[in-house]
Amino acid sequence: MKSVRSEQEFQNILRRLGIALDASQIGVWEHDTQKDEVVWDLQMHRLYATGKTQKRVKAEVWMNAIHPDDLAQAEADFDRAIATKDIYSSEYRIILPDGEIRYLRSRAYCFEEDGHITFIGAEWDVTADVLLNRELRRQKAIAEARAVALEASTERIKYAAEHDYLTGLPNRRFFDRRLAELAGETGPEKLAILHIGLDRFKQINDTAGHAAGDDVLKSCARQIEAGVPKNSFIARVSGDEFAVLIANFVSLDDLKTRAEQLAQQLKQSVWHNDEVLRTGASMGVAAASGRSIASLLAESDIALQRAKKLGRGRVEVYSAHLKAQLTNEQRIGRQLAHGLEKGEFVPYYQAQVEARTRRIVGMEVLARWRHPKRGMVLPGEFIKVASSLGRLDDLDAAILKAALKDRQAWMRQGVHVPRIAVNVSAARLSDPLLIDELKHLDVRPDMLSFELLETIFLDDSEDDVFANVAGLKAMGIDIEIDDFGSGHASIIGLVKLKPRRMKIDRQLVLPTTTSREQKRLLRSIIDIAKALNIEVIAEGVETLEHAKLLTRLGCDILQGYAIAYPVPAADMLARLTEDQQLGLVAQH
Repeated sequence: MKSVRSEQEFQNILRRLGIALDASQIGVWEHDTQKDEVVWDLQMHRLYATGKTQKRVKAEVWMNAIHPDDLAQAEADFDRAIATKDIYSSEYRIILPDGEIRYLRSRAYCFEEDGHITFIGAEWDVTADVLLNRELRRQKAIAEARAVALEASTERIKYAAEHDYLTGLPNRRFFDRRLAELAGETGPEKLAILHIGLDRFKQINDTAGHAAGDDVLKSCARQIEAGVPKNSFIARVSGDEFAVLIANFVSLDDLKTRAEQLAQQLKQSVWHNDEVLRTGASMGVAAASGRSIASLLAESDIALQRAKKLGRGRVEVYSAHLKAQLTNEQRIGRQLAHGLEKGEFVPYYQAQVEARTRRIVGMEVLARWRHPKRGMVLPGEFIKVASSLGRLDDLDAAILKAALKDRQAWMRQGVHVPRIAVNVSAARLSDPLLIDELKHLDVRPDMLSFELLETIFLDDSEDDVFANVAGLKAMGIDIEIDDFGSGHASIIGLVKLKPRRMKIDRQLVLPTTTSREQKRLLRSIIDIAKALNIEVIAEGVETLEHAKLLTRLGCDILQGYAIAYPVPAADMLARLTEDQQLGLVAQH
């Protein structure tokens, strides 16, 4: 190129333009603004795929090659450089003769001699960089969208963990926290609880169905909100029970009057599918009155149970005479202790099946009390007593030993026994002797999993709990979270605990066939579990429709009455024997 007087001068120009590429990658050009032609080197011809070698090229060759959508900007960049007599810098697409589109970057230095403006510059191919940056921007946008979706899902899960899906009210966990907060703000003498239990609710559920029961619950929730002071905190604390936390109440008499008025309002008729459902409510009232609030909810519950026993629609205030009920509970406690010593507590087994193949992959062990006088007693009648007396860990240990004994007997008969899931209480999980006790039981890897029972707030668990969890995992015992979604565990707790499985609470499972919102919530929970590499068990699978839907949503394992009822050891052995012959027992 004649006007580029030396290689050294060209290298100086490149440095002044900030270009540090290999010379073989750069096409060099020169343009006298008063002439309708440019000077190109061979690399320029290669960049534009002209197939030619001549140095002087018509300016229209450059213009015709530029992508039509980029031509105006490229010319504007050049006009601006001429006007300012400054460095020319532009980036544009060109269309090669074969139709391929490439991205070029062009920079030139301005010389002015004898009134002539000449640009000497270079061009190089930046297609790879442009496409890479475009892909990086696309991936960044995807990642940001996923992050937003995950954050939204996490917020939904967080909200669901503290609220009742049906009524939108706070749940038991939220209620307990709020109770503690108000105690610190106002003092225990200013706090009271109205404990509300719906009358005839089970009858409505059994005769009219769960959808009718849901309508009754939602209607009652709205009535309660309208019938209590505006500063009250209302929660649904169990299936058919609500609790109202009232601060700064006037007197016990005033509380009882308010409760009686609310009971009258709850004597209502709810229309469901052209059917009138009549319901009402019984209530228990308890006030802290200067005492510790730790037992306030339990006292209001005692008053509620008293009201239910005396007749529907009643209001009872907790007082000393109700302590007779506590005495009765202690009597049951003594029977429970005696039953533990005599081996009256036995395991029942409920099969768990793989969602897609319906093969048995596990079974949950459920405690039953073979009472010498009352016959077979269900857990609802003794679990709370065992917990209040501090004997829940003994019950856990007894059921585990019995289940392991059954397992050994089954295996001696040539039956393959899938994983057995046993409940574990907070007390047992924090027992420093737990791991040593299990080692003496000769528990082999992959034969057991521990379900965390009762309301264990994993976010606040002590170090010994996590030490035992680590010990259990080291022994090959899986950790499962029971009743996820009912307020028993949080996302933070899942991350800290890293369980193998989590079991979605039946109250979240049951409405999925009729509620789109509930289905979306369940899908969010499953997505969170999958992101954390946690298997999902759905309990409360009561119909084949539930089973099919939960399988589509991605649940790994199903459990419920549509799959199998809890049965004694002999019946479980019979099913395992039959299913093993049919190939319906998973071989781990």
